[in-house]
Amino acid sequence: MPKQKTHKGAKKRFRVTANGKVMHRAAGTSHLAAGVSKKRRRNLRGTRVLADVSSKNIRRALAGKSY
Repeated sequence: MPKQKTHKGAKKRFRVTANGKVMHRAAGTSHLAAGVSKKRRRNLRGTRVLADVSSKNIRRALAGKSY
């Protein structure tokens, strides 16, 4: 039987925790951050838990691996 391939774009952007939650980097952090307040920039640091609605599709794209 053929195996499900990992979606390489999802592999680079998401990580699955041991409990099955999907983590991602906050949006709006790459560039043009000078116009954003310091408080907002500070709060965008680190990673966030992805909403459950999207998590199922991302887990499928990662083909069951956590990376």
